[in-house]
Amino acid sequence: MGNLLYDRLFGIHAGKETPFLHLPNGQVLTHSDFLDMASRLANTLIGFELEPGQRVAVQVEKSPEALALFAACVQTGLVFLPLNTAYTVSELSYFIENSGAALVVCDDVNRAGLAPAAAQKARLETLNADGSGSLMRRALGMLPAFEPVNRTEDDLAAFLYTSGTTGRSKGAMLSQANLLSNAETLVREWRFTDDDVLLHALPIFHTHGLFVATNVVLASGGSMIFLPKFDLDEVLRHLPDATAMMGVPTFYTRLLDDDRFTGDLACHMRLFISGSAPMLAETHQQFEARTGHRILERYGMTETNMNTSNPYDGERRAGSVGFPLPGVELKVTDSETGETLPQGEIGMIEVRGPNVFQGYWEMPEKTAAELREDGFFITGDLGRVDADGYVHIVGRGKDLIISGGYNIYPKEVELVLDDQLGVLESAVIGVPHPDFGETVLGLLVAEPNKSPDLEAIMASAQTQLARFKHPRKLIVLNELPRNTMGKVQKNALREAYKDLFTED
Repeated sequence: MGNLLYDRLFGIHAGKETPFLHLPNGQVLTHSDFLDMASRLANTLIGFELEPGQRVAVQVEKSPEALALFAACVQTGLVFLPLNTAYTVSELSYFIENSGAALVVCDDVNRAGLAPAAAQKARLETLNADGSGSLMRRALGMLPAFEPVNRTEDDLAAFLYTSGTTGRSKGAMLSQANLLSNAETLVREWRFTDDDVLLHALPIFHTHGLFVATNVVLASGGSMIFLPKFDLDEVLRHLPDATAMMGVPTFYTRLLDDDRFTGDLACHMRLFISGSAPMLAETHQQFEARTGHRILERYGMTETNMNTSNPYDGERRAGSVGFPLPGVELKVTDSETGETLPQGEIGMIEVRGPNVFQGYWEMPEKTAAELREDGFFITGDLGRVDADGYVHIVGRGKDLIISGGYNIYPKEVELVLDDQLGVLESAVIGVPHPDFGETVLGLLVAEPNKSPDLEAIMASAQTQLARFKHPRKLIVLNELPRNTMGKVQKNALREAYKDLFTED
């Protein structure tokens, strides 16, 4: 039967001594080196008596070892659950409990905090950014060879947690076929080959850095300059050695803000790709004027990986996310009736294809509400298809905020703000930001005869929420705008504050 995902992403590189990971310290790991590391980890996981289908929750810094742990989970049939390194202990406790993780892997500094959450059902191991920790100590004593566990294309390979605007986070279940089909499609559409060197400065707890960037390189046999994070000096230093780069709009605005980023520095590059957040048309124009390159924007989601892309050959249209990828069907529907709308009209975007996830973990009602019986997924994004077939995202049916490529759910922030002294109620919205695409704005209504201490409220929020969720600013209003049904009109608030961070 085999293990399709392993065979086509990892196994095809067995014994290859060509470079796979170029590290900032000058070290180079070949494909063979990487597979040896992954196999040692796979033998370690089996030694823990873990069984295929069990979940492995991972909150660690980006490293070759962390990436090899993903490969080891694919080999052993375990479900990989990457978690944002910014999540607090209270946030992580939910993910561990909800997923029923059998193994939790974290940084040494977080071990004590996570021990209570993992103690009941999960084994706890550590993995640090430098490759140290209990997991790799065990792995070093294992054999560098492992026979992959048989898995079908419908077996789960990963969970990624996402949220609605209300309620708890949902575990989006991704199968082997979901991940593999998307990777192989993107290799073809974006013309990746084994000659490519991808400048990789994205996190690997997110679909962009892991299931798009990394899987595309694995599927094509290329290599990556594997940076721990986006550091402007490091990106500029390594750019001459790359052929392609994937990033969020923030990466490109920061490059444009630096005079060292010139057309000469980028002239050898084959492709710049952007996603995870909308890019301003101004950024497109400035980048092309500086470098001669037209950034390729695409559109994806946690539940689907990539759905659309601007063309490799042909017009890359600013403000558009291009065309549906081969094998992906996209339609725009009436959000009330579900009926398909005529071309050009704005409605709810729905997609269907081999990339669409299997549903939400242990949430059948949520799955049924968003994944139709005919396979179309209701994305929650509002959009239209223009006369030339380009897809345009014009807004979101939900109040999801995407800042720097990270999803932020207003209700979660509002619950924290509502609990502060002197606050009667709050509304959290996303407003345009030139660097992050969007940023978080908190609007507060004070209790009668109270004056909320905004500095104290901000400090409290920062201790309870991951950094990327922190409000950029808090503003006190006399009241929140409401419709006749009493619902807060967030669209009015977004309109009122749309220029707050973009005005000169």
